[in-house]
Amino acid sequence: MEGMARSSDKSITLVLFRGPHFPASHNYAKGYLQNYLSIKVFLHFSLRIHFLQYCLWNVTALFEVTSVTVVEQSVYEGLCFFLSMHSLYASYGTSEQMIASGDVATKCAIKAARIPSDVSGNAASCAELSIYLMMGLLRKQIGLFNLIPDSHSSFLNEMRMAIEQKKLRVPTGETLLGKTVFISGFGNIEVELAKRLRPFGVKIIAAKRIWASHSQVCCQSSALVVKKRMIDDLVDENGCREDIFGFASTADIVVCCLSSLLVNIVRGGLLDYEAVAHYLESGHLGGLGLDVAWTEPFDPNDPILKFQSVLITPHVGGVTEHSYRSTAKVVGDVALQLHAGTPLTGIEPVN
Repeated sequence: MEGMARSSDKSITLVLFRGPHFPASHNYAKGYLQNYLSIKVFLHFSLRIHFLQYCLWNVTALFEVTSVTVVEQSVYEGLCFFLSMHSLYASYGTSEQMIASGDVATKCAIKAARIPSDVSGNAASCAELSIYLMMGLLRKQIGLFNLIPDSHSSFLNEMRMAIEQKKLRVPTGETLLGKTVFISGFGNIEVELAKRLRPFGVKIIAAKRIWASHSQVCCQSSALVVKKRMIDDLVDENGCREDIFGFASTADIVVCCLSSLLVNIVRGGLLDYEAVAHYLESGHLGGLGLDVAWTEPFDPNDPILKFQSVLITPHVGGVTEHSYRSTAKVVGDVALQLHAGTPLTGIEPVN
């Protein structure tokens, strides 16, 4: 991506992090750039609040970074208000929301990009959390987050109950060994997940829209080419959209359709809330592991959490020190490139 600003020695480039969530992303980026006086890093909730302060500086470029959960709101509020100042708008992850936001940014003549999950470490971190959720469900580490008023037992999972009741060798769990895991989609996160599942002795089946895209497309930021032989090594059986329901019905674990266990670490909206609640109630869905929810932050009193077979984490799939320090380096390097007017590297343009 070409550089979009060429700054004088006295000019300022702003790096803005949107919203109160994912605080480590802002803190690590600020630490990475602390010795560069021409780059200022802020965490902001509304661009209007800081407008007068921004006007005191000679701002030549504004680089906004956001999580995928607030992309569209930030684009409409931020881009419209600071239209003349924005030079680049970037997002963590690779969601369809970011593509939609790229269309909005294009209309405003602003460049939009995403920070690749393979470069940032986000894909590896999400893959590890997915296995954590699988193991938590299989080993009965469930029920911990079930916040039902006036029900003390709802705060206890089976592991904790065994400890408090001084019981040994219960509960009886299950192993990943011998399980069939269906992975819906096969992007960066799913590739990292398949790599890590292999040593557990599972059968991996996967479906995605177009398999050819993985063998033909090169990720510019990391020079990673996912070759066909690599997919053959990672996946025992692959199919397309038409195979999703067939694959899901034969799998023990589904990673975002019904199965023994369902794990979603991608987007909360992928799952039908009423269907999930129904099949948990009927027992056809043996366990649900979520890192993303239908609304975020998720209501701790939501009826879904009354089920003892639900394990939920607060959208921390990519929140690891490795991931956020790697991402901070990408953000910091792009901010420096933006300030100097040199070509931008390490990010993927979406418009």
